Amino acid sequence: MTQDAAQFAPFAQRMADEGLPAIFIAHFAHYYEKLRRGDDGLFAERDIRPVRSLDNAERLAPRLTAVGQEAIRRTVIIKLNGGLGTSMGLTGPKSLLVVKEGLTFLDIIARQAVEIGAPLLLMNSFATDAASVAVVEQYPGLRHDLPLSFCQHKQPKIDAATFAPATWPDDRELEWCPPGHGDLYTALVTSGMLDRLLRAGYEYAFVSNADNLGAVLDPAILGYMADKQLPFLMEVADRTTADRKGGHLARRPDGGLLLREIAQCPADDLLAFQDIERHRYFNTNNLWLHLPTLRATLAANNNELDLPMIRNRKTVDPRDPDSTPVYQLETAMGSALAVFKGAEAIRVPRARFAPVKKTDDLLAVRSDAYQLTRDFRVVLARERRGRPPAVELDSSFYRLVDDLDCRFPAGPPSLRECDRLRVEGAFEFGPGVVVRGDVTFRNTSGRCVAVPRGLTVTDAVWPGEETASSLLPEDDGLKAPAL
Repeated sequence: MTQDAAQFAPFAQRMADEGLPAIFIAHFAHYYEKLRRGDDGLFAERDIRPVRSLDNAERLAPRLTAVGQEAIRRTVIIKLNGGLGTSMGLTGPKSLLVVKEGLTFLDIIARQAVEIGAPLLLMNSFATDAASVAVVEQYPGLRHDLPLSFCQHKQPKIDAATFAPATWPDDRELEWCPPGHGDLYTALVTSGMLDRLLRAGYEYAFVSNADNLGAVLDPAILGYMADKQLPFLMEVADRTTADRKGGHLARRPDGGLLLREIAQCPADDLLAFQDIERHRYFNTNNLWLHLPTLRATLAANNNELDLPMIRNRKTVDPRDPDSTPVYQLETAMGSALAVFKGAEAIRVPRARFAPVKKTDDLLAVRSDAYQLTRDFRVVLARERRGRPPAVELDSSFYRLVDDLDCRFPAGPPSLRECDRLRVEGAFEFGPGVVVRGDVTFRNTSGRCVAVPRGLTVTDAVWPGEETASSLLPEDDGLKAPAL
């Protein structure tokens, strides 16, 4: 046994004991070897070029919609659905959170697929699979000529000092981590799903995150891909200051495209990474795949796309900064952009990127700034003109979904005409509150303040000095905020 094989043997044994497939064990070994060789997965600014312009999805030729409509019968929708939403205090699948008009993410996604007429596949984690499939099974209108789901893998965390498998006897589950959404391609192979799709005549896949309700199969974009015979297409949107830390599009010196995540940026290049005028486009994680090309590429490379590695340094217990330092190796599915010759990116409107990562996002999507259409698309209200409201909630009081629901018992305020909403301190919002322009609710009293029913605030800080004293008596009878 070579020295490299001996070093990896404990990982191989641990993964085999968990029942992980040999293809995935070999995949992890490939990236473990990169780590041992000192590959940091970084892209220096001097080695890339900005992307100046792209085709615009809002200006595609009308004929492409008809091309896409014809291709829908050969297209499958894949939703990444592995998240538990623990950062928002959830214990089950994040996609089972009620988001709009009493419907969960999965309810809306299933109804979208029924309207479009394409089969829906969920890439679940082992923790989300059973509960999620139980929901989508309730929709007989879904095309059931395929399984409803397949599962992503898990892999060991790596002790940063010894390069051995990390151990944490207090909670053995913390010794494992997900491999990033780049695992999509390997999971399609090991589950048998890719071959099954091809045998059934499917040619294209539209892939997006389950928590991004703006990501709906668009026939015009599908038509663009089919008409140009592209192997891979990434949807990108214009970067704003809120997107400075998100992965951006760039060009290699040979003119090909690549995706650079912030974890792949050298520290000395962070200013350039966050320069939204220089690097104008960010990855929405809405991707289009040509399945025959994907299968041929994998077959020619021993089922390995060799995506750029993302090396994340963390602690084995993410809640304990003093626990063992570890490496978590990940890949991003969008980085396959650099793998396929002829892969392209297309600029899409911001409305196709509305992910819910925090309660800030959830409040905005639940509000009247977004509307649920008859064909179950979640779109910005016409008054928004394509611009979502910026919502910033005090994490001390609103970070968890239960806290959000308690402090907005009548639902969100009207944000249809809101540019920016900041909430600092503890409030309980009454029904019918309207927020317009740039508004801050600020409470430093240490007690919860009730926002009156039907209050309208426009471009102001509330409560103002003239009303604060009447709202904050010595004994206001309101419950103190939970800390």
